[in-house]
Amino acid sequence: MSKKKIGGEPELKGTFISVMAVGVIIVVMWFAAYGLYVYR
Repeated sequence: MSKKKIGGEPELKGTFISVMAVGVIIVVMWFAAYGLYVYR
């Protein structure tokens, strides 16, 4: 468990960016569904 990764930052940053992208997509879908619901 205590193995030191040298240069492990880029994949951590990529993981963070991908997680944020998925979160943004989910939020946009929620707002789109809410907007449709309110519009009707």
